[in-house]
Amino acid sequence: MKPLIPIFTLPLTVIAYPVYAVEYFTTEQAQIALFGDKAKLTPSYVEMNDDQRDAIEDISDVRQRWKTQKAWKAYEDGQFKGWFIIDKVIGKHEFITYATAISPEGKVLGIEVMDYRETYGDQIRHDDWRAHFVGADKHSRLKLNKDIPNISGATLSCRNVTNGVKRLLALYDVMLKNQTQ
Repeated sequence: MKPLIPIFTLPLTVIAYPVYAVEYFTTEQAQIALFGDKAKLTPSYVEMNDDQRDAIEDISDVRQRWKTQKAWKAYEDGQFKGWFIIDKVIGKHEFITYATAISPEGKVLGIEVMDYRETYGDQIRHDDWRAHFVGADKHSRLKLNKDIPNISGATLSCRNVTNGVKRLLALYDVMLKNQTQ
């Protein structure tokens, strides 16, 4: 007697999508990439109330989803070098985890894509695209297709990472700029 494959399992083979999840950096690796291996980073997670989250949205025009933001203070030789912040934004279907380094003056020092789970659009990891954020502050427009180039096939990833960086710059202004020690 031959075993029969149940008919209800056949559609599963047709509708299954490939899943791509690549971790490019651990937290420690991203910290080193953005601040160097001599920097010492200490966790300083940011807890926000609703008024603070609203203030961040008012500045950036981007909603602050999380009440807690993962952040670290970076020091080198006892001198404060800036903030290391891990954030997540949605791509087309999945979250993109990225890290942003912000100077004590509130300027982007760099960003690194840590995890990318989408099928397409991982070109946002390229140095030349990420370099457009360096030097940006809360007054920077950061408009997609004007200040930040759009990447064909990665429009949602580009837009949402750009909006995420705008939101983190507003978070710096509302919550972090006076916390340098």
